[in-house]
Amino acid sequence: MTTPGYVPRSYSISIKGVVVRDGAVLLLKNERGEWELPGGRIELGETPEECVAREITEETAWPVTTGPILDSWMYYIDAAEKHVFIVTYGCYPDTDAEPVLSHEHTEIGLFPESVIAGLTMPEGYKRSIATWFARMRAAESELVR
Repeated sequence: MTTPGYVPRSYSISIKGVVVRDGAVLLLKNERGEWELPGGRIELGETPEECVAREITEETAWPVTTGPILDSWMYYIDAAEKHVFIVTYGCYPDTDAEPVLSHEHTEIGLFPESVIAGLTMPEGYKRSIATWFARMRAAESELVR
């Protein structure tokens, strides 16, 4: 049953990936001066896993294998005055090459876990990065047993 006067809202959807290589996470700086995870909008006919792999390759020239979902949340972008539904995946890099900066961002970098808390970035991204590092550590400890 629909409530009288109800108007459904629509939001952009962004699929992002946490990619860690050699103990450092891949981040991009956007036009607002924030660090963010690589990724972007899902296209019709594309799965979220395909989307994040495509977007990471487009933005960094890194092919990846998509792993598990890490988190999801609504993010309000003050400068754009809009809400975006973010979904993050853990991803595995399939290359040893250096990442390449695309025209979509102003900087690219690999950051150790220890500096993430001090970076200008949405808290949801920080939470996703922490989750992926924790899962990777847990998987490593299982292999050692």
